Amino acid sequence: LFPEMAISLWKNLLQTTKERILQQRRVSLYNGDHGYEEELIKKKLQQFTGGSINLSREDNGIAIITLNNPKLMNAFTGTMMLELQERVTELENWKDGKGLIICGAGNTFCSGSDLNAVKAISNSQDGMNMCMFMQNTLTRLMRLPLISVALVQGKAIGGGAELTTACDFRLMTPGSEIRFVHKHMGLVPGWGGAARLVRIVGSGAALRLLSGAARVDPGGALRLGLSEKTLASSDETGALEEARAWLSQHTEGPADVIQAVKKVVTAGRELPLETALRTERDIFGTVWGGPANLQALVRRPKHK
Repeated sequence: LFPEMAISLWKNLLQTTKERILQQRRVSLYNGDHGYEEELIKKKLQQFTGGSINLSREDNGIAIITLNNPKLMNAFTGTMMLELQERVTELENWKDGKGLIICGAGNTFCSGSDLNAVKAISNSQDGMNMCMFMQNTLTRLMRLPLISVALVQGKAIGGGAELTTACDFRLMTPGSEIRFVHKHMGLVPGWGGAARLVRIVGSGAALRLLSGAARVDPGGALRLGLSEKTLASSDETGALEEARAWLSQHTEGPADVIQAVKKVVTAGRELPLETALRTERDIFGTVWGGPANLQALVRRPKHK
């Protein structure tokens, strides 16, 4: 009886730990205390229709999000912003997920916000609410327990450039560019792109890219550490195949292990050291003695 009780207690602890980690990940940056009125901004965004955010999930644990508004170079309409939030929620609940590729339809990535929506919500309170809405969504996207890649074809401009920084990695196709054009709009990034860019390339390079509104080509992105690789193919299908192959190197193995890897890195990046160490211990506890760990011990008693 005692071993069964121990196993039952361990399983309960495991479940509680997993639920706690999940809750931490879903916590929004902003709520009513910050003057954020989510329902109000959702109603406003709902009025600006067009395009879609498509999600497909494959049996190998890779999901693909496609920004689909090609006639406006995949600019975000209001309803696309709402759909992105829905897709992120779906992925948070995907137990078998390991990786995510974000790409744009029509061989280009994303040209930021649809200016029709931007003009219509140009008062400062609406603008702030939209900013908080997108920061919440992109922060949750970044914290997904999936290894994420932005596949940059054509142009990733403004909000599109910001979206690339919410992924773990960026892959670029020949002739593509990432450009933070906010200065030319009399703005700074508002979807969290500046804070994330500093963490990716450092403050000096981030300042150069933002103050110069500089076009970053694939070679420049590699030198800055903004991109992992320049793909060989500019063709939509070919580039997606290459991105899948690149990502599969990092998503080989059981979903719970890949998810645990992403979670410990997220904790290390975002939390103070002591809290990150405790979170790492908790996540370690969810895989120690698990099926993959036990199989590895049987299969490989010694590392060679």
